Amino acid sequence: MNGFLEWWMSGIGQHISSELSVFIVSMIPLIEERGGLILARLLDLPIWTGVFWAVCGNILPIPFILLLLKKIFRWMSSHHLSRIVEKLEEKAAKNKPKIDKYGFWGLTLFVGIPLPGTGAWTGSLVASVFDMDLKKASLSILIGIALAAVIMTTLSYGVIGAFLG
Repeated sequence: MNGFLEWWMSGIGQHISSELSVFIVSMIPLIEERGGLILARLLDLPIWTGVFWAVCGNILPIPFILLLLKKIFRWMSSHHLSRIVEKLEEKAAKNKPKIDKYGFWGLTLFVGIPLPGTGAWTGSLVASVFDMDLKKASLSILIGIALAAVIMTTLSYGVIGAFLG
């Protein structure tokens, strides 16, 4: 992730505001809010500004994933992209037992604990592929995003911030 953030700051980030950088980076799958908050700290954004833009960027794609993913998968499958769909469905299936074990709170923790391969995108993918209740999945994912924000803000502005000066 550090390589990506360095690339971003030296390239695209040179041409847009720090806030927009954090917002966009937080929307990117696998990078998400984790990367957005680290970037916010690297760009010396005030803590609440960084959290606001990272959370907003992480939330924005979620309704589209929850509402449109199955339609997108059907379209992709009918346009010779079924292999990609299969890979994404396999990823969802692999993570489903973790979420099923604890239900609503399982999805919340899956989204909220910032580990590789977890987050709002994957949580939304799992919720959509397995037809979880839209309201419960949305609330669970939002709580997970808030949990991730607390954890990553503590790490980014606290632990990492101590090393940055």
